Amino acid sequence: MIMKTTIDLAEYNNLITDIFKQPKTKEEWDQYRLSDEQVHHFQEFGYVSGIKLLDENHIDLLRKELNEIQDPKHPGHHLFHEFHSNESTNKDSVLFHSLGHWRIGEAFHDILWNPAFVMAASQLLGNKSVRFWHDQLFCKPAKHGGVVAWHQDYSYWTRTVAMQHLTCWIGLDDATTQNGCLHYIPKSHKWGLLDAPVLAGDMDGLMEYLSTEQKEEFKPTAIELKKGYATFHHPLMVHGSYENYSDISRRACVLNVFADGTLSDTNTELLKGVPIIEKGQKMEGKFFPLLFDASKC
Repeated sequence: MIMKTTIDLAEYNNLITDIFKQPKTKEEWDQYRLSDEQVHHFQEFGYVSGIKLLDENHIDLLRKELNEIQDPKHPGHHLFHEFHSNESTNKDSVLFHSLGHWRIGEAFHDILWNPAFVMAASQLLGNKSVRFWHDQLFCKPAKHGGVVAWHQDYSYWTRTVAMQHLTCWIGLDDATTQNGCLHYIPKSHKWGLLDAPVLAGDMDGLMEYLSTEQKEEFKPTAIELKKGYATFHHPLMVHGSYENYSDISRRACVLNVFADGTLSDTNTELLKGVPIIEKGQKMEGKFFPLLFDASKC
């Protein structure tokens, strides 16, 4: 049963509901493994998509929590690291974006330990143990949903080293080219680190940082997904999403993780409201819980 709470769920570094059943044997874990072909596709192109993570019940629970926590008057609102009712720089568009909802909603908390997610994440990180970095919500309402400009995730994460991060984007609605699905630039994860544009600003702001050769290789691939399905991408993958002018909303949750052993590279706070982890110290503790121990599988 899911209940609204004002407790900081970061105090619980394990499952608090029975929403996501946990495997008990190696054989049970193996059912969630990606194929060798899927892992190779990720390595070659920088992403792998079409991975089912949620069933209808999961989606219903997450949507219900999303509707509740989007209200700035929600009693757990102070627990967000970031909350933007509209981050779009276009006055005619809306892009809801937040970080930290795992601290507020039980379903959003427990999705971190979804076995289908953590197994795939471990494989794509080189069969390493997986530690949580932060979550995000991106919501584009019907008819006037805003863009997420072309960018690389790690360009916003250089305060953590080494670069051994991974992003998982999960649709809570069907995502299509009509309602603003994610787009990738295949193989752009091999370009190296680029400068960071304004995330909800000019869609093509990144172009000024690209070489002539990179501009020639800039060929977007649309990642259309049914709700409950996910796509994983490399921290240097160039990606973005266009406006939603359709009659259907486009809601998505994002789980960002890194391999266990990642260090802080700053003496300032890594996320708003999180105690400082000094430069050179391991990223761990209640805000960066271990999600998957690779040695046990």
